[in-house]
Amino acid sequence: MEIKKVGVVGAGTMGNGIAQTAAQIGCQVVMRDIEDRFVERGIGSIDKFLSKSVEKGKLDSKEKDAIMGRISGTTDMAKLADVDFVIEAVIEDIELKKSVFRQLDEVCRPEIVLASNTSSMSLTEIAAATKRPGKVCGMHFFNPVPLMKLVEIIRGFYTNDETIATTTAFAKKMGKVTVEVKKDSPGFIVNRIMIPHMIEAIKIAEEGVASIADIDLAVKNGLNYPMGPFELMDLTGIDICYYVAEYFYKELNKESKWVSPVLLKNMIRAGRFGRKTKGGWYDYNK
Repeated sequence: MEIKKVGVVGAGTMGNGIAQTAAQIGCQVVMRDIEDRFVERGIGSIDKFLSKSVEKGKLDSKEKDAIMGRISGTTDMAKLADVDFVIEAVIEDIELKKSVFRQLDEVCRPEIVLASNTSSMSLTEIAAATKRPGKVCGMHFFNPVPLMKLVEIIRGFYTNDETIATTTAFAKKMGKVTVEVKKDSPGFIVNRIMIPHMIEAIKIAEEGVASIADIDLAVKNGLNYPMGPFELMDLTGIDICYYVAEYFYKELNKESKWVSPVLLKNMIRAGRFGRKTKGGWYDYNK
C-alpha cells in the first residue's frame, strides 16, 4: 500500500519535525495534539524552519507554501481515521503512549502500521495496548528530524516482517538511513550507548575533575564528536537524559551505572531542562 497520508500524534519538537519531513516528500499530514495552542505552536515551528530554508536559498517560497499546504493540525484523534501510516511522538511516558495507541487502534484501519518515536521504551508493552501488535513498531527519529539522517526501526515481540519492511521503506523515502533493532531492549542502539556517556560526563563535572566547557571541548576534539555531552543535553533537554536513565535503571536489572547523578537530579528539580527558553548546563556553569 502506498503511503499518501500520514498521521502524527504530538506537535512538539519531534512531532512537528516528523510532520515536516513527511510533507516534504509529498505526503498529506494530519498533526494531532491535545490542545490548539500546541498544534499552532508546532505548525509555527515548521513555518519558521522552512522560512529559514528559503532565506538560505535551499528552498523557494512556492515549495515552502506547498509543504505547508500539505500539513493540517487538529485536536481530534478521529481525524486520523483515513491515514495510511501513523507515527506517535508524545512525551516519554509509557502509560500515556499506551493510552494513545489504544485510541489509535480504535480509530485507524486495522491494516495500518502504528509506529512510535519512543527513544527507549518497550514496543512490546506499547503494542499490547492494541489488537494489532504485529502492526506496531518503533520508528525512532533524531533531533532535529529534518536534518538528522538516522532512524532506528525497532521490533516489538510480535512485530511482523511486513511491518518492518513497510516502515523501513517509508523512512528511506523520507531520505533517512535506517538500522533495524532486532530485539526490543531499552534504549535500542544509540541511547544505550549515549546515556552512559552523558552520565559519566555529569559525574566528572560533579566531582570537580573538569569544567563543563572543558569536558565538551575534550570530547569534541579528542573523540571528534560534533557536540559535547553537555551541549547535546542542552539541545535535546536535560529531562530526557534523566527520564531515560531512570527507565534504564528500572528495566536493566537496576545496575549502578544507570543511577542518575545528584547533580542531574538537582537540575531537574530546579526546572533547568536545557532548552533555549529554560537554560541548561552552560547557564548553570556561569
